[in-house]
Parts: sequence; structure tokens; C-alpha cells
Amino acid sequence: MNPEPPASPLVLLRSALFNLLFFGLTAGCVTLGLVLLPFPRRLIRRYVQGWARLMLWLLRVVCGIHVRVTGREYLPEGPAVIAAKHQSAFDTIVWLALLPDPVYVLKRELLRIPVWGTLARKYGAVAVDRTGGATALKRMVREAGAAAAEGSQIIIFPEGTRTSPGQRVPYLPGVVALGAAVGQPIIPAATDSGVFWGRRSFAKRPGTLTVAVLPPLPEGLPRAKLLAQMQEAIESESLRLLPANYPLPVDNSVG
Repeated sequence: MNPEPPASPLVLLRSALFNLLFFGLTAGCVTLGLVLLPFPRRLIRRYVQGWARLMLWLLRVVCGIHVRVTGREYLPEGPAVIAAKHQSAFDTIVWLALLPDPVYVLKRELLRIPVWGTLARKYGAVAVDRTGGATALKRMVREAGAAAAEGSQIIIFPEGTRTSPGQRVPYLPGVVALGAAVGQPIIPAATDSGVFWGRRSFAKRPGTLTVAVLPPLPEGLPRAKLLAQMQEAIESESLRLLPANYPLPVDNSVG
């Protein structure tokens, strides 16, 4: 675990204001979004993307967090799988603003959240039961394949959970099966989002946060080799993005 330096009173004040606006506006947007349930999914998608852009604007204006995106030329217009580093709640927002028709793979239990879960189902989120074994994996792959057939970009966090900057954990093999189901090269993406919005941190620290979209992985590789190349590409770039003096975890080994 990274030892986080204490935040200044101004950072804490700005973070408190952001949290107040984030949770208040999100609750309001989710509730109002129920009115859209009878309408086509594309209208709900635009509504959700508008919420995401509003949150990124608040991060910039209230917290001083600017977002830099590199490798935009690799962002797809049509069906694709984005294998993204997951360090922060920020990562669950940003792809909604970057892609034309993004769909997240998320934990099935999140769909049980009142109101929010109903809207997420209508939006087309792909749910996965992490305790369901092979049956759950097949269901996830089937749902993702159907979404991609409609032109969606599937965003999956191959670590399966948020990690601290510099921390490495084994990647879950389901992402490879997902890529095969979509029939498109997997696009890896790195980030340093946890430096600015830590996974268990109240403070939102100002600076320029980077999302690095990397070249698509080669097609036709054996599954184990594809997974290893994916992890190396994402982890090495995420590590490169960290400030030179950033304190790395004591145990930074690949499990």
C-alpha cells in the first residue's frame, strides 16, 4: 500500500465540495434518468455520457484535475475491447466521455443497487458474477458479444479490482475470451489516475492526470502469451506515467 502524503486544507476543502456535488448530482441524474427508461438505449447513452462530461468538468474546475489523453488515434469508432488499468473511480467515468458507444463490464451485484441498477441494465452494462465460474464467464462473453455486434466498445478492467499506483496483480483471463468473442484486437490502456484520486482516498489532488491508449495487441497469439503481453504493456506504461519520486508499494511483484 502506498503511503499517501497528507493533503493541504485547501485540497481537502475542494475535495469535500467535489464529493458533495458528485454524489448530489449523480443521485439527481440517476433519478431523472428513470424517465428515459421507455426510450431507446441511444438516448440513455447520451444522457449518461453527458453526466460523465459534467463530472470531468467538475474535477477540473473544483479540484484542479486536468485530463490528458495520449494515443487518441487508437480509440475505436466501432466494436472493440478496451483493457484498461483500474486505479480509481475516475476510470469508471472517463471512458464514457472518450468513446462513442461505451459499455462497461461490471460486477453483477452492482445491478442490485436500487434505481441505479435499473438504469445500468437499460444502458446495456455487461454484468459478471465473479463467483459463478465457467457459466458466468460464458454469460459475460455472450452479453459482450451481443453489445459489440451493435457497435459498442467494451471496457473491462483485467485486474478485476482497483489497485494502487505501482501495484501489480495477476490479470484475469476472461479479458482474452472477451476479445475472441468480439472478434477485434484488444486495445490496452494505462493511467496514473490513482495519484490524483486514490482508491481509498478522500483527497482529490490537483495536477494533470493521464490516460494512455496503447496500440492494439497482435492478433493470433496463444491466450497465455496475449495475456502476458497485455499486462506488460499496461503495467510498464502505467509505471512510466508515475512521478519520479512517487512511493511504490513495498511488494510490487506479479502474483
